[in-house]
Amino acid sequence: MADPLSLSALRRFLDEDARRLGFSSLGVAPAFDEGVSGARLEAFIASGFHGTMGWLPETAERRRSVNALWPEARAVIVLGLNYGPDENPLDLLQRPDRGAISVYARHRDYHDVIKGKLKELAGRLVARAGVQADGQPHDVKVFVDTAPLMEKPLGQAAGLGWQGKHTNLVSRTFGSWLFLGSIATTIPLEPDRAGQDLCGSCRACQDACPTQAFPEPYRLDARRCISYLTIETRRPIPREFRAAMGNRIYGCDDCLAVCPWNKFAQEASEAKLRAREDLKAPSLASLLALDDAGFRALFAGSPVKRIGRDKFVSNCLIAAGNSGDLAFVPLVTPHLSDAAPLVRAMAVWALGQLGAPDLASMRKAALAHEDDPLVREEWAATIALPSDIFSPASSGDLTR
Repeated sequence: MADPLSLSALRRFLDEDARRLGFSSLGVAPAFDEGVSGARLEAFIASGFHGTMGWLPETAERRRSVNALWPEARAVIVLGLNYGPDENPLDLLQRPDRGAISVYARHRDYHDVIKGKLKELAGRLVARAGVQADGQPHDVKVFVDTAPLMEKPLGQAAGLGWQGKHTNLVSRTFGSWLFLGSIATTIPLEPDRAGQDLCGSCRACQDACPTQAFPEPYRLDARRCISYLTIETRRPIPREFRAAMGNRIYGCDDCLAVCPWNKFAQEASEAKLRAREDLKAPSLASLLALDDAGFRALFAGSPVKRIGRDKFVSNCLIAAGNSGDLAFVPLVTPHLSDAAPLVRAMAVWALGQLGAPDLASMRKAALAHEDDPLVREEWAATIALPSDIFSPASSGDLTR
């Protein structure tokens, strides 16, 4: 076995090997700094902004510092991997017959891509690090967005960028398009200088939000965020936010895409993080036709798969309702008899938004055998009862 490297030599190895593996940036943060734990997270939870994401308050104590999660850790190596798109994702919002999937989910699941690289880098690092004071080999743990670790504050502490007003990390080199992964280690590496906040007076991300999810800069109310509404919560999307979703069916990139620092962004160089052609602008018509097997086949290896067919199709029905295109009526109508109550409910809403002919007779036929309260509530909100006179759904106006 070769002699262990000095800390400075280990750092040089890290920088070189990370580049070899395709990482875009690397920095080191202290494992014991409670400054990255997040007063922002505590305020976020105290305000109830986490919505149904119950794991956040449950793991808040372990998020205070890396040492709270792993007491033996001495440093955290934070790595960024650029996933910049090859076109402006906002352009797709002007095509209502297409579904807009967030840039991060148009390719292979980034968890799988990054974790493999992290494990390789971590293994090669430990092999060169020698032993600790007690004679035991140095240790590492790798994380990719799946443990109670504050990746974005850690990224700022490691000098990769800063946590912007949209609460995501902003890089001077890659804008808002960086995936983050971390390697916690017992090796006492020297921390880098923390990133400096360069948002200034800009509020482009705040103004771009379709659902006004930012009560103030650096604070996000997830309950109003389209990414949360279309991915994280299994509850029906509140009527007041549905029209603002437009054709966004999985996540939302608006606050990221308008960031002025994206002028320095680059297209992803990692082949596995380049968008699949069939997910760049998929037709809503084809997505509405998906059964469970078709959904699983289409999104195999994609982050989209984790929300399941029923949630995904319900998002697509909202997009169809927002299209204003009566051609969607025959595509939406069969979903009134879907096995999933959430899908049936959003089919009702979509037909109401589209002003489907014979909506009152559809309601009468559906309610003859519909016993789910969610679906019945959608019918009641879409059709003026008891007269069966059609009235436009009121869910689309955020000012009401």
